[in-house]
Amino acid sequence: MLDPEKTRTASRLLVEHWDKGTHLSAIPQDLRPKTRAEGYAIQSHVMDRSRAPLFGWKIAATSLAGQRHINVDGPMAGRLLAEKAVEVGGSVSLATSKMRVAEIEFAFRFGRQLPPRPAPYEIAEVMAAVASLHPAIEVPDSRYDDFCAVGAAQLIADNACANLFVIGEAVEDEWRDVNLAEHPVTGVVSGKSRHNGTGAAVLGDPRIALTWIINELSGLGIAAEPGQVVITGTCVTPIAVKAGDEVVGDLGRFGRVSVRFV
Repeated sequence: MLDPEKTRTASRLLVEHWDKGTHLSAIPQDLRPKTRAEGYAIQSHVMDRSRAPLFGWKIAATSLAGQRHINVDGPMAGRLLAEKAVEVGGSVSLATSKMRVAEIEFAFRFGRQLPPRPAPYEIAEVMAAVASLHPAIEVPDSRYDDFCAVGAAQLIADNACANLFVIGEAVEDEWRDVNLAEHPVTGVVSGKSRHNGTGAAVLGDPRIALTWIINELSGLGIAAEPGQVVITGTCVTPIAVKAGDEVVGDLGRFGRVSVRFV
């Protein structure tokens, strides 16, 4: 296991590249995580650079195709930083972006704590702790030159490609009895191209994905806290974007959310 000083040093290196919009080929060998646990230990120090409480969590690689694309064998959790939140309809610069994609997602906000425990959480327990559902757009990014080549441990260390995100208003329509796996989700780019998907793209159901991350955090000794938001993974194939595009995430009866790229 990497010692605490090496985990902090590795995190500072990644955060420095994040802040500058620069990239590295890989974490230096003497600081490089070899396991998911070491990757999460490095990731935890991303909060050292944030003055605000943790906004919430994201799930990366929630589809088999996505996992194969970046050469990982399962989903990964990452932290959402409050200063990376973008207002609905706001603008995002692509000047230093490596990925240049937008993802349309379901987001859940917790109303009460889910503390770590030995027994896994069941879906019903997790959903009972949810206060609200929201439409969301994630604009992920990586601090690596080739994020498909570095492996799961380094991707987790790099905050599971977390970057910018947009959270829409809480859904007013009743949603708890809706089959979210079958619910249609659409991404529209500048009123032209349409990208269609459903909630089934995220581990089969956004509720399953949400339960997965709660159990992942529990295994790390981390509680999900009231007010924190989880974005559960893209329901459409990641949408390639360029400067001048506007992306609208349309969840039908559950609302719309948008972001512009400059």
